[in-house]
Amino acid sequence: MIDIKTRKKLILVGDKVLVSPDKESERTAHGLYLPPGVKEKDKVQSGYVVRIGPGYAVPNPQFIDQESWSTTPQDPVKYIPLQAEEGDYAIFLRDAAIEVEYENEKYL
Repeated sequence: MIDIKTRKKLILVGDKVLVSPDKESERTAHGLYLPPGVKEKDKVQSGYVVRIGPGYAVPNPQFIDQESWSTTPQDPVKYIPLQAEEGDYAIFLRDAAIEVEYENEKYL
């Protein structure tokens, strides 16, 4: 895992989730050694959620009704929060993930 100082630097936009994949097992259940990269080819992978974005962006209905001369500024966008939280264990499809490397750590 990464430390808190590094986690503070990561900012995700929108409905994105940053997952730290589980470390690959070097052996199978029967004791055979696996070459590097075999686990990465699995269609389903898992890992822990490291960071989440603010959520799904939707228009703010209060901003639409705001008069142009109003002095109280409002944010034109609101966010529907994501269901996942930091520290959750996630199972995901490898095809839907994008691999990112940050400070010598691989994330999906």
